[in-house]
Amino acid sequence: MGTDSARALLERAATLNLQTGNLLSWGCGRKKCPATPSEEVRDCIQKTLTEWSSKIGQDLNQVGEEILEVVECTVAQAVEKMNPDERDELKVSAKLFIVGSNSSSVTDAVDMACSALGVAQLDSVIIAPPPIEDGTSLSLEYLQPYWQELETLVQNKKIVAIGTSDLDKTLLEQLYVWAQVKPSSNQVNLASCCVMPPDLTAFAKQFDIQLLTHNDPKELLCEASFREVLQESIQNVKAHEWIPLWILRYSVIVKSRGIIKSKGYIMQAKRIAS
Repeated sequence: MGTDSARALLERAATLNLQTGNLLSWGCGRKKCPATPSEEVRDCIQKTLTEWSSKIGQDLNQVGEEILEVVECTVAQAVEKMNPDERDELKVSAKLFIVGSNSSSVTDAVDMACSALGVAQLDSVIIAPPPIEDGTSLSLEYLQPYWQELETLVQNKKIVAIGTSDLDKTLLEQLYVWAQVKPSSNQVNLASCCVMPPDLTAFAKQFDIQLLTHNDPKELLCEASFREVLQESIQNVKAHEWIPLWILRYSVIVKSRGIIKSKGYIMQAKRIAS
């Protein structure tokens, strides 16, 4: 019943919003430790889809033939809103991976993250470099619309601090000079350089930009991987009609102890054909 209902919903919907909830509370991601970031996100999306599709049969009877433009895929018991009384003791950080080239995804992702966690603002958001066509290199012009979305969110008090990922010294300097809201951090992938480049280190120190390390791949979840996961989770679904737009990974950290209280993924996909 569940899989049929899930497939029926997805065949009529235009958008899929998926939330894994707190991975620490339902064991998602514990299977292989340590998994790569790509394996973790695939595993968590698959478990969420499978669990969701097994439980929605009863709900669909009430929906009837009504077309749901937006399908919300969540595992109810894993969704944890933050206690407002604890908010000052916690830091909410996020990293946003854009899959489809659309800068408005930035605002959608931050709004959904705030809503899912029950907070008014995120303490920091780092944006991974948006996808570029083969043979072209990342440029300031390409980054600008995404950064402007982030700046607006800072001005509207939805985010406190914004940062970048994988920018070399030249591009980071260009962004810093141009931006109204300056980057507070830049992540460097240590797989590509075992030692921080000296010119990047000097620039970051001069302008008080925190340099962080990460091990995320260039592409966290490609279209093909997402479609595979969809197909494996919901039998006979028309997976080829769906493309992922963005994925946001968040963590909630207890400031005084540096412990991760919760972490999870939120993503949005759209249907491109009927």
